[in-house]
Amino acid sequence: MANWFLRGLCRGVVTTRYPRRADPSAADLPGPPTFDGRQMDQALARLLVSVCPSAALSLEADLLVLDISTCTACQRCLPVAGRAGRPSARFEWAARDRRTLRVEFPLGGSR
Repeated sequence: MANWFLRGLCRGVVTTRYPRRADPSAADLPGPPTFDGRQMDQALARLLVSVCPSAALSLEADLLVLDISTCTACQRCLPVAGRAGRPSARFEWAARDRRTLRVEFPLGGSR
């Protein structure tokens, strides 16, 4: 268990300062998926939307849209996506505006 966690329990501290360096265990955390839209068509995008338990994926015309604020990084979409999907290495997401947590993937290289 991290020392800062124990220290917080003992002192009753609810929040801590942001760490100066990344935690080495962060590399083992799954991040939200990222997709290569050039390798996807509408059928695959619809299938990805249907397997997402948190409804973080949606299909809008020729775009697969990922709402990072809703994604739980469960990775259920990745086996379905095949070569078109992979886990992202990014796991820290912060935003003042929720719209910045929306990632669009054009299907079939349409954009």
